[in-house]
Amino acid sequence: MDKNPLVLLELVERLANLMRSELRRSSGDESLQPVHVQALVYLSRANRYSNTPQALSSYLGLTKGTVSQTLLLLDRRGLIERYQDDVDRRVVRLRLSTSGEQLLYEAQPALAWQNATRNISPNRIRNATSALREALATLLEDNEGALFGECTTCAHCQKLSQRISRCGLMGDRLSGPETRRLCWLFEPRGDEE
Repeated sequence: MDKNPLVLLELVERLANLMRSELRRSSGDESLQPVHVQALVYLSRANRYSNTPQALSSYLGLTKGTVSQTLLLLDRRGLIERYQDDVDRRVVRLRLSTSGEQLLYEAQPALAWQNATRNISPNRIRNATSALREALATLLEDNEGALFGECTTCAHCQKLSQRISRCGLMGDRLSGPETRRLCWLFEPRGDEE
């Protein structure tokens, strides 16, 4: 087994490039760039604290200007909707429109990855996932980036009942489906670091 971290980096970059290509191709819309589809995928998974242009910019690692242009195009195409936050009217929130949901449904972005990993044992996938998650956390920590993660594995998530949890940071109740969405306020539990 090759222990050269640059080989791993090359493999990760190559996989990412191929997945972006597949994402663009599978969207069926040649005028959309991979970043547009990535923004749609992110918004389909973001929770109520993370559906803002700023969180999208942080997640994708892109400038505000690039994200702004991406959102303008997606809005013009009717793939997203913008709305004001109920509490702070200065905050713009984003969600997929019905057309955006339909595009992602037809593209099935995870299908290519499922096909690519079909011959790899679940144990090897778990090990690889763990190693890449550690590398990501270190890179984000070094660059003061947000980790993002699902509420179910967050240090702030407090389970109140079988179906209801609470965000200890924000004080809001979260339903079961909400706890499986991406959050940029995420902090790993001590046992998962």
